[in-house]
Amino acid sequence: MAFCSTCGAQIADGMTTCAACAGRPAAGFAPVPTTAPAAAPAAASVQSGASGLTDNVAGLLCYSPVGLFADIIFLVAEPYNRNRFIRFHAFQSLFMAVAMVAVVIVLMILGMVLAIIPVVGWIIGLLLWLGFAFGNLALWIMMMIKAYQMQTTKLPFIGDLAAKQAGM
Repeated sequence: MAFCSTCGAQIADGMTTCAACAGRPAAGFAPVPTTAPAAAPAAASVQSGASGLTDNVAGLLCYSPVGLFADIIFLVAEPYNRNRFIRFHAFQSLFMAVAMVAVVIVLMILGMVLAIIPVVGWIIGLLLWLGFAFGNLALWIMMMIKAYQMQTTKLPFIGDLAAKQAGM
């Protein structure tokens, strides 16, 4: 199996177009001469799509509320763990979750310190938590949309780690 150098999707042997790139010629691949009848490439594309989810839906699931389970499944399950696009989004989602846990710990410590200040401290702590919650929700939704559009949006620091792990 080859991979498309544009999006990272798998390309079946003998295929010259990438199904994930809407049938455009796969970047970096020259047309492969075939002696098979015209129906053979269509059968190959059906077999490559028969593995289950499309790449964009799998990328979206990495950032969904079931993302932690989806990330682990996509990194372990056979047809998905070879796809660089899905691996990137699974790793980036995992690293985002770890970063969010670290931010929650920092906010908890900061909240305890701010709780010493009678009224203003409580208000500042509440505003920090609300800002974090809505910012976190907006980030997850944005990443789901970008993954569904087959874009590999790299977050600062986390995106580079995910790209390194995914082999991009």
